[in-house]
Amino acid sequence: MIDHLIPDIPRLYSAIAEWLACMIFILPFKKRFSKIKTGVIMAVMLVVQSGFMVVTEDVSLFFWIPCMMVAVFLMLFFIYASCAIEITDAVYFVLIAFVVAEFMASIEWQVACYFRIAQSGVWWREWLALILGYGIISVILFKILHVHFPEDGQIEIGWKECLSAFLIAISVFAVSNISYLTINTPFSGRYSFEIANIRTIVDLAGIAILYAHLMQCCELRARKELEAVQNVLQNQYAQYVQSKESIELINYKYHDLKHQIAVLRSEEDPQKREAFLDEMEAEIRQYEAQNKTGNKVLDTVLTSKSLYCNKNGITFTCVADGTLLDFMDVMDICSIFGNALDNAIECEMKIPDKEKRLIHVTVSRQKAFLILKFENYCEEKLQYQDGNIATTKKDKKYHGYGMKSIRYTVNKYGGAVTIDTKENWFDLKILIPIKEEQGD
Repeated sequence: MIDHLIPDIPRLYSAIAEWLACMIFILPFKKRFSKIKTGVIMAVMLVVQSGFMVVTEDVSLFFWIPCMMVAVFLMLFFIYASCAIEITDAVYFVLIAFVVAEFMASIEWQVACYFRIAQSGVWWREWLALILGYGIISVILFKILHVHFPEDGQIEIGWKECLSAFLIAISVFAVSNISYLTINTPFSGRYSFEIANIRTIVDLAGIAILYAHLMQCCELRARKELEAVQNVLQNQYAQYVQSKESIELINYKYHDLKHQIAVLRSEEDPQKREAFLDEMEAEIRQYEAQNKTGNKVLDTVLTSKSLYCNKNGITFTCVADGTLLDFMDVMDICSIFGNALDNAIECEMKIPDKEKRLIHVTVSRQKAFLILKFENYCEEKLQYQDGNIATTKKDKKYHGYGMKSIRYTVNKYGGAVTIDTKENWFDLKILIPIKEEQGD
């Protein structure tokens, strides 16, 4: 028969549960430091958390809550120091980790006491039960939570979301531990196993609620990111429409200008004016001949960007067979070429020497693939993060959607995007498979 008395959870067990709960959130995300430094942080925090919990094991009830607050702060420091995430995300994760740790310690100790392992006095049986219990629970929770973790660890949690998660966590903690403070409430238990059951069930319910809250936050982040990518795409299309109208007006003025030159030539002209007119006519012929790729959408985008490059001392060259893009949607062409060229132009504008401001675009076909290549001279040392260029701008939250828009558009056609830097040249390469009916 099972006794109604169950000893308190050893503080060392609680410390290990808190450390493992933090690890559930640390392992999937990009680390703030190198593997060696991160490993040292993990080992040190295990010792610090365990030492703190053991030292404060016999504190009075008055200091119990402050000690729990310090333990949560240590967990927050552990997660934030290990992962390259924002402080709001770290706060949000530690609130979930705290409830997970409470549940993990409660259910393992309850099972161990039920099967009299905790009271056996055989240390290896107790530790084997601890390893198995914590291991199984950690793996299950890691698999469940990992599905909704973003790869970069950035959920872009706001303080409002942190506050709601805090209220949930503090409510769960209060209800699950109220029996340890007093039995004179409608929600308190009076027997050890009854109290343990309340704690385990409430903690499990808290995890379920916070899990639902996490899914909602991740879905909101994905929705915001998709909206931002679509806004970039819409902006590129709006630029295309505006450029098309401007270029049509330029073409109209171009024809008028040819007639004006003819009138000027019929008059008695000085040599300098003749040379000036020759130069104007040569420039007009150059404009007339450029950016005729066979695709009107591509012609408009390239002409718009090349005019901007000429104005800002950027040498822009292009070798493109625009007919290869006939299968692509107008907005997709605008998104890929507009964003890629905007990024290249932004990079070139940082180069003081105008002779080094170079951009080259290639549109070609190689076997069953459409190849889009954007090259530009780059003196800046670029750093990569999750396959993308890490921004040096202060406003990092809303930066990088141009490249995300490119990847999003290319993925629609089953293509791939690669980025490479070599000998001061930045190379953005896009491969899109061409179906037979597309290539004909």
